[in-house]
Amino acid sequence: MTTPAFVADPTVEVERASKWFGQKVAVSSVSCSFGQGITGLLGPNGAGKTTLLRLICGLAAPSEGTVTVLGEDLRRNPDSYRQLGLVPEEDAVYPQMTARRYLEYGARLSGLADGPSRAMEALRVVDLVESADRTLGGFSKGMRQRTKVAAALVTDPQVLILDEPLNGTDPVQRAHLIEVFRRLAADGKTVIVSSHVLAEVERMADRVLAMVDGKLAAAGDVHSIRAAMSDIPFRVRIEGNDLRRLASELVARSDVAAVEVGKDAVHIEAEDLSALGRHIAIITRDLDIRLTAFQPEDESLESVFRYLVRR
Repeated sequence: MTTPAFVADPTVEVERASKWFGQKVAVSSVSCSFGQGITGLLGPNGAGKTTLLRLICGLAAPSEGTVTVLGEDLRRNPDSYRQLGLVPEEDAVYPQMTARRYLEYGARLSGLADGPSRAMEALRVVDLVESADRTLGGFSKGMRQRTKVAAALVTDPQVLILDEPLNGTDPVQRAHLIEVFRRLAADGKTVIVSSHVLAEVERMADRVLAMVDGKLAAAGDVHSIRAAMSDIPFRVRIEGNDLRRLASELVARSDVAAVEVGKDAVHIEAEDLSALGRHIAIITRDLDIRLTAFQPEDESLESVFRYLVRR
């Protein structure tokens, strides 16, 4: 049976990979895999996300363990690098080059004979064709970010690594890039995205891997990760009429951890969300209480991430 940290048909496999720098352990015995679709890689600063991405890209060698992309160790087979595209967090562009020349240069380095056409197609994908002949030094940060995405797409890679790809982009640019990443995933690409913009990762990722202190802390979709955290009560916001009477009924229940009555809502903490829903349905029917909202407050990616870091 495949566990949440692994996928059935992996394109990227990480097996007990560790990386240390002197006495500092950046990644500690991480095992996971990635396949088609978008996987979000999350963690606080210093969690080891960027180091793990560097191991996957072949920019660093694991101190222990193995990392393979499409069955290959990239550091032993450089030709395989064409199957992987990287958008680094660093603003790594040549300011004196035009966007077109920058992409054509990357295509030539990859040995592509049709570099000019590939470059223009990649610029079209990120909506920069009209700025193709402007120098990168005159681009906004968001435009440079889109240029980096285009550069990663020139070789039509099977695996795309995105380290903070939405940095510096405005809301329209972010929405466009998220749609680009979704289309790539729908076309069968493996997209791995590391980002601190949790709401946007939640919008695009099919699956999440969370790292804390160099180790894999959780894996799966947001709902399943939250459901597995059985030691933390679920928090629910309830709106409706006669909320104080509802609260007094719930506070007596042994499976309700806390009840907080606010001005417009009641906030409930309970161990079993499904059981709470069933009990409230019975109580509201018997007491003729009308509810207008029953909203889990801690099943967002941000709240789950906060719990993981706290633990």
